[in-house]
Amino acid sequence: MTRFVLARLVQMAAVLVVMSFVIYTLIGLMPGDPIDVMVASDPHLSTADAARLKALYGLDQPLARRYLAWGEAALRGDFGYSRLYQQPALAVLLPRLGNTAILMGTSFVLALGVALPLGIAASRNPGSAFDRAVNLIALGFISVPSFWLALMLIFVFAVALGLLPAGGIETVGDGGVADRARHLVLPVATLALASMGGYLRYMRAAMIDALAQDYIRTARAKGAGEARVLLGHALRNALIPVITVAALSFGSLFSGALVTETMFAYPGMGQLIYEAVLGSDYNLALAGLLLATAMTLVANLGADIAYAAADPRIAYR
Repeated sequence: MTRFVLARLVQMAAVLVVMSFVIYTLIGLMPGDPIDVMVASDPHLSTADAARLKALYGLDQPLARRYLAWGEAALRGDFGYSRLYQQPALAVLLPRLGNTAILMGTSFVLALGVALPLGIAASRNPGSAFDRAVNLIALGFISVPSFWLALMLIFVFAVALGLLPAGGIETVGDGGVADRARHLVLPVATLALASMGGYLRYMRAAMIDALAQDYIRTARAKGAGEARVLLGHALRNALIPVITVAALSFGSLFSGALVTETMFAYPGMGQLIYEAVLGSDYNLALAGLLLATAMTLVANLGADIAYAAADPRIAYR
């Protein structure tokens, strides 16, 4: 397992290098650059000023040379300066990453904590009234757009009932743990409900397939209890496809929750990357996209390790 993890880490590093070049090239080929934006917004800057600034920041160099210079700086931990926030890119990214980790981690655990038991319970009697009700709920959560769900939660719990704040991360002047937890309730509920339906249906389908296998009938014939059959035999085999889906969705959560973060004015990674791209803040956008790529790779590595933990037949050599 150790050699496998080390080999995967090397592969992840290679993927990050390739992705950094691809992202840097795509951003570099976008029309305009930060200096052009500065010139367009400040009538006092002349063409000579723009040329001097481009030479100062190396924007007059070929794209490949600029990428190599950026890569050398990145290896030293310098990902450039954010034009929008007037701070180093990492200084802007790390607090947003912490906010996103809290939001996504909580919603991820909550969604799995509800979806997996419901999927297991529904798979015991396929076609029953309970199974049909669970399927209907899952289909409803899958079909509802996240922005509409966010609006409904805001209208009911923030506007109509006044129980929870409609957005933000904390109340100005408070900032305590309880206050931040109240601000997390609605965005966490939105993300958890939006992803819960998919996990539930995958868990139900995988468990139905596992419970139909011969080894399950053999275990029951030997007198194994229902709890042991479900949790000890069927569940570990049914978890393999669920782990794959969960790992892929967990990695994408760090950059893909733009709609939810925008609806609740939550300062997270998705909103930050979107603002950086629109504002031509290339250093911040590049660092954010690379960080999102790294999180996806880490989630996939975690899935591979979880495969071996769930199924002893899987061994990495």
